[in-house]
Amino acid sequence: MNAYVFPGQGAQYSGMGKDLYDYSKDNQTLFHTANDILGFEITKIMFEGSDEALKQTNVTQPAIFLHSVILAKSLGNRFNPNMAAGHSLGEFSALVACGAMSYEDGLKLVSKRANAMQKACEAEPSTMAAVLGMEDKDVEEICEQIEGVVVPANYNSPGQLVISGSIPAVEQACEELKAAGAKRALLLPVGGAFHSPLMEPARAELEAAINETLIQTPICPIYQNVVAKGITDPETIKQNLIAQLTASVRWTQTMHQMIADGASILIEVGPGKVLQGLIKKVDRAFETENAAFG
Repeated sequence: MNAYVFPGQGAQYSGMGKDLYDYSKDNQTLFHTANDILGFEITKIMFEGSDEALKQTNVTQPAIFLHSVILAKSLGNRFNPNMAAGHSLGEFSALVACGAMSYEDGLKLVSKRANAMQKACEAEPSTMAAVLGMEDKDVEEICEQIEGVVVPANYNSPGQLVISGSIPAVEQACEELKAAGAKRALLLPVGGAFHSPLMEPARAELEAAINETLIQTPICPIYQNVVAKGITDPETIKQNLIAQLTASVRWTQTMHQMIADGASILIEVGPGKVLQGLIKKVDRAFETENAAFG
């Protein structure tokens, strides 16, 4: 069974999407529509901008969404998922690619999400840290003992978990995790505490927009970050999308569940190969590939 997966923030690179733009007139129309919806020329930043310009959250998230969704559309009949998932932001790409919401509505939500997250980051200084070489349950236990906000945010693969929260709490957690045997516990160069309770203002802002968006039954189950299970019911999809901003990305659990449900190949749709690398940490022999158009 084909499992299609869509990357999240961090997969961007300068020049991304130019090959897709040049591929067809339909793709050019999609990119121009995005410029109109966003109110700025994201195509110029994607195709010609610096890495620094692409790092701005209000640019990064729509850019990765556009690359992933337009790539999926470029595959035509070769896009044939039996199941799909997206890492954080990538969940929106998966939902659009699999027909649960329109391209325009998906892009509007992604833009609103990025701006709301940026505002939440500016309202309260916060950060994230990568923890390597430690069992998930041990990381969870140490986070629970720290005073202040620090929670598991991204369960990326076995032995790789990202924590998120206020700066003092995350720094203290890193010290205690290293003392408890973590190979590494290092702060990440991010703008704030994504997938933590500190994103509550962004979640509240996004909730109304999601509730007003038409979501339909996708062409295959979408394995959502919050529950790590395949979902097709539109109302449940909405509730999980709303919860996603303040809840953990359960990617390790998602990959285990996809394999248990019969996935035989993982096809990454979007920039980079991050998600292919993560599944190799679950099963080194698992077949993976990048989606290729043309």
